[in-house]
Amino acid sequence: MRVPVSWLKQYVPIDISAKELAHLLTMAGNEVGEVEEIGGDWDRDKVVVGHVLKVDPHPNADRLSLPTVDVGNGETITVVCGAPNVAEGQKIAFAREGAHIFSPRSGKVEELKAATIRGVRSAGMVCSPLELGLSEDHEGILELDEDAPVGTPLVDYLGDAVLDMEVTPNRPDCLSVLGVAHEVAALTGKSLTEPDLSYPEEGDPIDEQAKVEIANPELCNRYTATLMTGIKIGSAPQWIQDALIKAGQRPINNIVDITNFVMLEYGQPLHAFDFDKVKDRTIIVRAAHEGEEHVTLDGEKRLLSPPMLMIADPEKSVGLAGVMGGANTEIDEGTGTVLLESANFDAGNTRRTRSELRLNTEASYRFERGIRAELAPLALRRATQLMVEHAGAKASKGIIDVYPGEKDPPVVKISRQRIRQVLGVDYSMSKVEEVLNSLGFERARAPEGLIDMMETLEAGAIPERDDTLWMKAPYWRSDISIEDDLVEEVARIVGYDSIPTTMLSTPIPHHEPQASRVLRERVKDVLVSAGMRETISYSLTTMDTLARVGALDEGLQPMKIANPMSADFEYLRTSLRGSILQTLSFNRRISQGEGMKLFEIGNVYLPKDEAKERDLPNEREMLVGLFQGPRNPDSWLMPQEDMGFFDAKGVLEYSFANLRVDVAFEPFDDDSILQAGRAARLVSGGQMLGVVGEVRPEVLARFGLDGAPVALLEVNMEALGSVVPEGALRYSSSSPYPESYRDLALIIDADLSSSRVQMIIERHGMVVRSAPFDVYEGEGVPPGKKSIAYRIVFQSDKGTLTSEQVDQFQGDILRRLQRELGAELRQ
Repeated sequence: MRVPVSWLKQYVPIDISAKELAHLLTMAGNEVGEVEEIGGDWDRDKVVVGHVLKVDPHPNADRLSLPTVDVGNGETITVVCGAPNVAEGQKIAFAREGAHIFSPRSGKVEELKAATIRGVRSAGMVCSPLELGLSEDHEGILELDEDAPVGTPLVDYLGDAVLDMEVTPNRPDCLSVLGVAHEVAALTGKSLTEPDLSYPEEGDPIDEQAKVEIANPELCNRYTATLMTGIKIGSAPQWIQDALIKAGQRPINNIVDITNFVMLEYGQPLHAFDFDKVKDRTIIVRAAHEGEEHVTLDGEKRLLSPPMLMIADPEKSVGLAGVMGGANTEIDEGTGTVLLESANFDAGNTRRTRSELRLNTEASYRFERGIRAELAPLALRRATQLMVEHAGAKASKGIIDVYPGEKDPPVVKISRQRIRQVLGVDYSMSKVEEVLNSLGFERARAPEGLIDMMETLEAGAIPERDDTLWMKAPYWRSDISIEDDLVEEVARIVGYDSIPTTMLSTPIPHHEPQASRVLRERVKDVLVSAGMRETISYSLTTMDTLARVGALDEGLQPMKIANPMSADFEYLRTSLRGSILQTLSFNRRISQGEGMKLFEIGNVYLPKDEAKERDLPNEREMLVGLFQGPRNPDSWLMPQEDMGFFDAKGVLEYSFANLRVDVAFEPFDDDSILQAGRAARLVSGGQMLGVVGEVRPEVLARFGLDGAPVALLEVNMEALGSVVPEGALRYSSSSPYPESYRDLALIIDADLSSSRVQMIIERHGMVVRSAPFDVYEGEGVPPGKKSIAYRIVFQSDKGTLTSEQVDQFQGDILRRLQRELGAELRQ
C-alpha cells in the first residue's frame, strides 16, 4: 500500500519527517518497507513550474508543436514538444537545459541537453509524469493546478514522500489512507479530521428509480447504492490525479478516478454502472449459474460456476461481485446516468472466485481480507459528493441500503489483570482508555446476557472488576474480537520498547532428556557422515503407493482422512517404503549418473485392531534408506559398479558400531518386496530390529526405477532404542596408545554365519574391531566345513599392549569360539 504523506496531511497534522513517521508506524506493527522521496532528485533551479503562453505549430513536423513557456522572472523559453495535450494557458512542469530527468529511451536518469529537432533548436522540455518519475504514463504532459505559482521549484510545489507499507492480512483498515491516518493520529497525539460527506440531493427519490435485491444474503450482507444523472465524463481534478499517481494508480476519467480515489481513501471498493444499460433498472445480487459466461472490464470472457457471486439485472450479469465489473455496463463517453455501488461481500467466496478465475484486483484484495460492512455507506456518500462536485452529477434523494447481515458492532472487554498477565506491566485504566480512544474505540456498557455476565464475573473480585473496560471497536477495524486484541493495541501505541524487561516469574523448568529424540538425531548424524542424504516426505499418501510396496498385504487398511487436500494426500501411510521410492524415482529422473543414497526417519500410522471410528492409530517411528546407482564417481581410476546389498549392509554396520550395538545379519526371505537370497534381517539380543536387502525388479518397475539394483534398509527406531547400551550416545575419547592386530584363520561349520563368529570375537574387551578377509572351501578343509580368516585389532586405553598380552587375548578368543561354536584353529 503506497501512502503519500501529503494525502495523510489532509486528515491529520504531521510535523515530523517522513522517515521518523515510518519508524513510528513500523514500531507500532505497521511496517513501512520503504520511504520514497518524490522530487528528491529534481534540480531546484532547473525543474520549475511553467505557464504555457502560446503553442505554435512546428514548421517541419505535423505531430510536433512549439510551446512558449513562462518560467518565472519574466523569462520565456520556446521548446519542441510532441505531447498531444499541451495547450495555451496550462500550468506545467518545465525542465531547463542541464536538468536531470528520466529518459524513456535509455531507461535511466540523464542530463537534459539542448538539441535541434527538425530544424528547430530546443533547450528544455515540458515534462510528462514518466520523465519526472511520478508514474509510467508518458502519453501526455503533466498538467498542474491553475494556482501553481510560476517559477517555483517543482519540488516545493509537487514534492512529496510516499510510505510503501507492508500491510498484514489481519489489518485491511491499513489498506486505506484514512486507516493509516488513524494510526498516525494515535501515535503522534494529534486529532484526526474525517472528510465532509454532505452533498445536495436534488433528484427524485432513489427508491422510485432503482431497485436492489439480494438473492444470496450469506454472500452479500450489505449493498448500498446512489443514483446520479447528468453525468459529464471528463478528467478528474488535478489534485485527485496527483494523489492517484503517487499511490501507484493511473488516472482514466473523473468517474473511474473518483471510485479509485475513495477506495484508497476509505479502503472500500466501489463500482459505477452505466445505469441506462441495466435492464428494468433493477440490480440482483445472485450466485452464478453453472456454465454462465461473463465478459469482464478487461475484455476477457469468464466461465463461471456457483457460488461465484454476480451483480446482475433480470436478463444478464453486469459485474463479478467483489472482483471486477462487466464490460456491458462500462462507463464510456456517452454515459449520463450512473448507479454507484458500495457493498460488502463474503471474504471467503471472494477469495475463491479470484483464485479460480486467476483475476487479482484491488477490490478483491480488500474484500477477501474481511473489511467492515459499516464502511459501505460512508465511502458511497464520499464518492457521490465528489461526483456531484467534479462530474456535474445530480444526486437522487436518499440511498439504497439493503443490509440483511446487520449486527451490532463488537464490544470487547479489557482488564487490568489481563494486561499485567500478558505484558508484565501495570497501566492505569484511565491510561488504557485514553490509548484506545485515540485509536477510535468508544467506551460501551457491559453486556447484559448471561454468558457475558459470567465473563465479567471471571474478571476477578469486585475491586478487579472495577478495573475492567468494555470497548466498542471503530467502524473501520475488523480485527478486534477478543481481549488480547485490545491488549495488543495498548502495547502498540504505548510502545513495545517502553515495556520494561523483567525476569520470568517462575523458575526455568529443568531439562528433561528425550531419549527417542536424542537417538533420532544421533542416527541422522551417523547416516549423513556415511554419505547419505536425508529426505522428508508427507505423512499422507495414496492407496496406490501403499499397494505398490505391498503395505496392504497384511490386511490392515490405512486410515482415510476425512477432508483431504487432494487425492494425493488421502491416507495415513503405514509404510515409508513407498514414499522414499517415489523420492528416489523423482530424483533419478533429474540425475542419471550420480549414485543416490537416501534415508528418511518418520512415523508410520498403524490402525489398531478392532479400532473404533475416532480411535487414533499407533504411531511407530521408522528408518528407511535406499541405495542406487554407481558406487563411485565417473573416473578411469576406479571401476564402475552399481551399489547393492553390501553397500547398505556396510552403512548399517558403520551405524551400529557408532551406537555400540551388536547386530547379527541373518538370512531372511519373508519380505514382500525384497529378493530372496539377497535379504537379511537385523537381530540384536534376540530382538528383530529391521531388514536389509535388494528390492525385487517388478517392484522397481512400478516406480520407474528398473535398470539398476536398489538396496533398501529399514529399522524400527523404537526397537533400536531398546538395545542401545547406556552411555552409547555419550562422547568417548580415542585411545592414545597404538593398535596391535592378529590374523586368525578358523575352521567352522559351512552353514555358520560369519557375523556370529565376529560377534563373539568383538565381545572381548580389548578388541576394537574385526573383519573377515578370506573365505575358503575345498582341498585341505574337511567336508561340511569352511575356513574364514579374520583380522582382529586390539587396543588398550591404559597403555601399549605387549606381544605376550595380545597372545593371551587371542587364546581367550579361541577358547570361547571352541566352546560356543566348535571352531578350530586352521593349521
